[in-house]
Amino acid sequence: MTYSDILYRVENGVAIVTLNRPDRLNAWRAEMERDVRAAMRAASDDDAVRVIVLTGAGRGFCAGADMGLLQTTVDAGQVPGAAPSAARPTPFDETSGDDFKRQYSFFPAVPKPIIAAINGACAGLGMVMALYADIRFAADAAVFTTAFSRRGLIAEHGISWLLPRTVGMAHAADLLFSARKVRADEALAMGLVSRVIPLPDLEAEVMAYAQMLASEVSPRSLREMKREIWNAQFQTLGQAIDAANIDMRGSFTSADFKEGVAHFVEKRGPAFTGT
Repeated sequence: MTYSDILYRVENGVAIVTLNRPDRLNAWRAEMERDVRAAMRAASDDDAVRVIVLTGAGRGFCAGADMGLLQTTVDAGQVPGAAPSAARPTPFDETSGDDFKRQYSFFPAVPKPIIAAINGACAGLGMVMALYADIRFAADAAVFTTAFSRRGLIAEHGISWLLPRTVGMAHAADLLFSARKVRADEALAMGLVSRVIPLPDLEAEVMAYAQMLASEVSPRSLREMKREIWNAQFQTLGQAIDAANIDMRGSFTSADFKEGVAHFVEKRGPAFTGT
């Protein structure tokens, strides 16, 4: 596929999706939304890909919705993203829960880990997309803001659900109400990101981590664990235990379980197949 707003490559089991409008700090628009969804599909369907990295070109990760789009919305009096459920995009995964079939909430339905490598400005819709990733690593130059309250908007696209689960209710309220800028060290302290890395080292360190996941652990385990973690957000503890007990029976009969035992006993590197 030819992409207009992203770059896509696969390297040593890792698909790298790069938002590529650096002159606009990778501001989000319809073409980018289309390209990211298509790239996630390509990575999901490619057996050679085991991990996905989402990052931005240039100085920004994603500065949020394109201001030209927002100005058009003001001028036309239109409400973007407010189509009825019948007009929703085709679900990324028909078998996933309804919560993961909305416009931007499909990342949890992608059956491979998504790592957000946040290289710079991360604002508004860009912050929403980063929160839907499974893991977030930030450059020390990264700056975060929810932005919405300073545009007269609301907590969009599920961020009111995502953010309190990531940083706690008080931090979420602070970040949403004030829309203040948060630098990487504070983002790390509140749990918004898992690691802060000097900007010159960000790509190498993220790729090293992603390639470790791609080569040293079971792709089947990653797929099942990701599904369990996201589904558990809607379950009681007992329901999560019951679901895990069912999943455990399947794992005991999998090829990856047999290989996981064999490579440990034989003291060699793993040769997982994801089955």
